[in-house]
Amino acid sequence: GGGDQEDQAKWTGGVLKGSAEWGTELGETNQAHSTGFPAEQVKALMDLLAGKGSQGTQTPQVPARTPDSPLRSHSNDSRIQRHREALLSRVGGSPEPCGPSHRLASLLMVEGLTDLQLREHDFTQVEATRGGQRPARTLALDRLFLPLSRVSIPPRVSITVGVAGMGKTTLVRHFVRLWTQGQVGKDFSLVLPLTFRDLNIHEKLSAERLVRSVFPNVGESGLVVTAPARVLLVLDGLDECKIPLDFSNTVACTDPKKDIQVDHLITNIIRGNLFPDVSVWITSRPSAAGQIPGGLVDRMTEIRGFTEEEIKVCLAQMFPEDQTLLSQVLSQVQANRALYLMCTVPAFCRLTGVALGHLYRSRTVPQDTELWPPRTLCELYTWYFRMALGGEGQEKGKVSPRIEHVGHGARKMVGTLGRLAFHGLVKKKYVFYEQDMKAFGVDLALLQGTLCSCFLQREETLASSVAYCFSHLSLQEFVAAMYYYSASRRAIFDLFTESGMSWPRLGFLTHFRSAAQRAMQAEDGRLDVFLRFLSGLLGPRVNALLAGSLLAQGEHQSYRAQVAELLQGCLRPNTAVCARAVNVLHCLHELQHTELARSVEEAMQSGALARLSGPSHRAALAYLLQVSDTCAQEANLSLCLSQGVLQSLLPQLLYCQSLR
Repeated sequence: GGGDQEDQAKWTGGVLKGSAEWGTELGETNQAHSTGFPAEQVKALMDLLAGKGSQGTQTPQVPARTPDSPLRSHSNDSRIQRHREALLSRVGGSPEPCGPSHRLASLLMVEGLTDLQLREHDFTQVEATRGGQRPARTLALDRLFLPLSRVSIPPRVSITVGVAGMGKTTLVRHFVRLWTQGQVGKDFSLVLPLTFRDLNIHEKLSAERLVRSVFPNVGESGLVVTAPARVLLVLDGLDECKIPLDFSNTVACTDPKKDIQVDHLITNIIRGNLFPDVSVWITSRPSAAGQIPGGLVDRMTEIRGFTEEEIKVCLAQMFPEDQTLLSQVLSQVQANRALYLMCTVPAFCRLTGVALGHLYRSRTVPQDTELWPPRTLCELYTWYFRMALGGEGQEKGKVSPRIEHVGHGARKMVGTLGRLAFHGLVKKKYVFYEQDMKAFGVDLALLQGTLCSCFLQREETLASSVAYCFSHLSLQEFVAAMYYYSASRRAIFDLFTESGMSWPRLGFLTHFRSAAQRAMQAEDGRLDVFLRFLSGLLGPRVNALLAGSLLAQGEHQSYRAQVAELLQGCLRPNTAVCARAVNVLHCLHELQHTELARSVEEAMQSGALARLSGPSHRAALAYLLQVSDTCAQEANLSLCLSQGVLQSLLPQLLYCQSLR
């Protein structure tokens, strides 16, 4: 999910290339020696993966070499070496697009997932923890699949979690690179890397066909394999699986040749019904990882985000030849606390660098001087959108066209990609295939343009089909919000259901109320940032930035006060302050309606907090405890709040680092 997506096409292709080369050599090596039929050769590999040939040992078994034996002792080593070389050629030499590689050298070993990780949006997880990690033991990458002590055994099922854009796919590519060089996973003789994007194209699949999808020539050229020490199956991106895993209603399957639903195949592999002796490594966003029962997970790790120094290094690598520009971008990131917290996520840090770099290059335009620096998330993404409209970074040396001249292209992109992004968000769909594009009426030719390439990425799967995904989850949410904002002007039905209910004209406020209600009801918070962007599009500076391309000047500005009142009406009395309530304050900030938060902050400073005990004030207090510089070091609430107010705030107070 997310910022990792740009890397998946690079390394999955290496598996296909490696398997083809391996198969070619197999044909050359064994053509004159093999007497087995393809079905027998497939069975040999399936028995190997099922552990039938290893008899529980951890050492390779070398078969007796008789004059009639079809196996030469060096043939497997040679094929695996060719496979390693093919993988290495595809993953390249740089472990991370920007930023220090030592971040990936160790992971945080955690006992399980917190309620925050299971139930909240990725942005909320970063904001509530102030971009930091919980105290945890670090585990070096070269020990990721080794026993922790002399009396323990290696983990069979390992999960690595990280929010969207944290670098999960980058980590997998880094591990594969080091494995090909013999630096990690030395006891794995074979690594089978797959992504859920590859698996999504299948309705049903057998364990045998799963292996063939990685090594398509397995039965065509006389393959004879010795039992390896260990095999590692990598399943990258569980959050992108098109069908949620359901361990309570999955029928057990032990037949590797039987075609079953892909989600049932994965659950049977995790349970150990299939490939019981194969190590399984799954990467996922935290919320999706919660689908797997804790009792089936032997080891859970978490990728840590950027430190302050790593943020500087990442931005420095983006602007190596312009120290003035680097200084301006870095100063802006450090001055905006909310922006700095999100920059601990590598993909967001890179997106921020691109947008701010464009901002500082183009701020000499007279009409833009009052619109920088960005104060909200929506303003930052609007600058990124303007950069995409002008082709910044795509065609060097060309003057970017005026915003008014590209309005038609912007509206066309929002109308096509936006509908895809919005309905994907509602249905928890983050990867799209050509059939999805056709179903939503997306012109595939449009996807080749510069504008779409700044938002959407295209990659080949192992089955030679094409998958599309947004460069980062937040970009899908931003484009979805722009579509909803634009469509709400003319839609005569509920955009969330497209029920076709023919009302005369719903109006923008009705559509906004529907979006706010659905966001408040979504227990996993998946619509939180979408609602922030939708609110932010009403902000005066965003409206000015998009005037002429997507919006008419001053459009919907008369609704700002009504939307602010509508949002505050979502804060219900006599209930605990949940993350949805805190998100309402984020929406008000995007709307640049800051009176509520400012009044609570002034009351904290003057000691008059006791008189502000309404639901909106409590939500504002919880919001300030997360984002305010004043509350960052220590918050003093002693003798300020009643027991009832403190109890309602308790879910949010748990995230405070220093509190009295």
